[in-house]
Amino acid sequence: MIISGGANIYPAEVEAEIIMHPGVADVAVFGIPDDDWGESVKAVVEPAAGVSPGPDLAADILASLTGRLSKMKWPRSIDFIEQLPRDPSGKLLKRRLREPYWQGRDTVI
Repeated sequence: MIISGGANIYPAEVEAEIIMHPGVADVAVFGIPDDDWGESVKAVVEPAAGVSPGPDLAADILASLTGRLSKMKWPRSIDFIEQLPRDPSGKLLKRRLREPYWQGRDTVI
């Protein structure tokens, strides 16, 4: 769960909406440090085959959330990765994605 400004945001709910975009092959959503809100929503997207990652795709993904997800649950930023890390059984390794954003922090929410 992501706690942003006192609101509880469930990553699975956000992931379920982002994955519906045709340019997204896989997605992970998690909280990253935010000095004002505690945490902010971050999405890491694996683009679908033949889809170019970048600001245009990020904007299109966010636009696709209009009317389907409360704006406070939208990712504040989207990063792109060639392939999301998974263990041999296929479980997504979110901790590996989160760690770089929390380095140097005394606490990890």
